[in-house]
Amino acid sequence: MDGNASELLSTKLSDPMPLADQPDIRYTKLRWLLTLVGLLLYVGDIWTDVGLSIKYLLDGRYICSALTFSFVLSGLLVTQIFSHVWYEDDLEDVSMNPRGQAIVLGMSRCKLVVFHLCGAGIFLRYYHLLKSGFKVVWNLTASLNQEEKREAHHRLFCQATDLSMLKLFEAFLESAPQLLVQIYTAQDQGEVAILQCFSMVFSCLNIVWALVDYRRCLRRSLPHIQQMPSGLPTLIYLLYKLCTISSHILGYSLLLILTPYCVIALVAILWLLGTMWSHVLGTNFCSTRRHEFVYRTVVGFILTFTFFNVKGQDTRIAMTVYYFLYSLINMTSPLLLALLNPEVRAETFFFVISGVIFGTSILGLVFLVLYYHLLHPREERRQADEVDGSGKQTEETGRMNNFLQP
Repeated sequence: MDGNASELLSTKLSDPMPLADQPDIRYTKLRWLLTLVGLLLYVGDIWTDVGLSIKYLLDGRYICSALTFSFVLSGLLVTQIFSHVWYEDDLEDVSMNPRGQAIVLGMSRCKLVVFHLCGAGIFLRYYHLLKSGFKVVWNLTASLNQEEKREAHHRLFCQATDLSMLKLFEAFLESAPQLLVQIYTAQDQGEVAILQCFSMVFSCLNIVWALVDYRRCLRRSLPHIQQMPSGLPTLIYLLYKLCTISSHILGYSLLLILTPYCVIALVAILWLLGTMWSHVLGTNFCSTRRHEFVYRTVVGFILTFTFFNVKGQDTRIAMTVYYFLYSLINMTSPLLLALLNPEVRAETFFFVISGVIFGTSILGLVFLVLYYHLLHPREERRQADEVDGSGKQTEETGRMNNFLQP
């Protein structure tokens, strides 16, 4: 990956660029409608998984029910934690709360806590983003001058980036492992229920949507970063992530057939390595040490499914090592299953899944090379490490600039 492009996360604005000098970024009607689509996908993913967990419970498949529901809870818990922390950061941020009021978006700290304890943090963010976005894109803010309109659009993208980051956490803590469990269950049972099909489809769509939406929102929310072009670059990036993640999940599913303990051990090792790597790099994403620790453990889990630029450095070596291990796991999982469990050689599904793993692994790496060598936006402008002379940065600017780069 290009060295300049990899500075996306760690760069901190020295003097925030005046809005008049920023590229014209607009939160369009299409963007508002896509936000609504993202909400529907999120609700569909959660409710199909909850429904499937209940179905497993009624069928007496208690382990499958517990696993399915536990992944829903884990994604919900982590997203509520970070959503509440970011609201608290906004309250303490002078630029976001210049009057020092004890309310954010018209809500007191007590109400925020209640909403997040009820698991409604993401829905609260969706509500405020859709409400604010509707006023802006449907010209209900006609009284604002050009500068104020640009600021309103930029603020909307900042809100959208916060939301897309939470959706990204949820996608890899809930949707990705959920997809793995349901694929394994279908292989083990030899049949797929309708609700199980819906669960897998929504999980897959939620992962893909979260990846592309987050990347596009992040690049638009940072004025010193070129936007991700639409069309072919977005399509190639989407195919790169879709192929590499799907082949990885299928590889894990074959190892699950061999023995679940093998996958648990493998994922635990990869998670530990990813978490340790985040600690070594010294990520600076959260305002407190305990939340930073949670963030690094989440990053470690995400890295078991796909690669992310954790710190914003040149990642050529890290990406090469990661995808070497990725290819090793994907290529050896069918071979190990065939050698240690010869009965599967007579099963049609084994050859089909093995072919899909090999094909999507190769295609994913091809799309990766195409995207980063030919289509990835190149950053020409570099910024200093501090926001102002005092060396401090706003919470919103800091959070934007320290987000993961997929």
